[in-house]
Amino acid sequence: MLDPFECTIFSYSRKQALEDGILIDVTKMAKEAGMRFDTAVTVTLWNAYIEPSEALKDLGQSAEGRLWDVLVMLYYNAHRTDNGCMLFDVLFQMAPGKPPVARKIKAMVGPGDTDYPVITILGPEEN
Repeated sequence: MLDPFECTIFSYSRKQALEDGILIDVTKMAKEAGMRFDTAVTVTLWNAYIEPSEALKDLGQSAEGRLWDVLVMLYYNAHRTDNGCMLFDVLFQMAPGKPPVARKIKAMVGPGDTDYPVITILGPEEN
């Protein structure tokens, strides 16, 4: 008899997610920030917090600088997890003339398409 829990209905690889633009590869900068594993950010997190608005770009904000902030905060908080998933705060300037706000960011470490660990950075409501 066929066990329904042994059947794969759908499989979506990390490689496919990167190719489809669901994940954005940030491994190069992550390694500069001290990470040892390939690292990606969800496009949802990228669009909501990392890519600044045009008004913020006019004030000197950049995606590279905001990504660096996320990666450094991940690096400094990485010791706070032992289960492969952690939440940490990052300050973001969200509007000109307004004070920065702390936003919860989630990072997960686990196997990618192989058994080699990868890091995925996402919004706290994402899975």
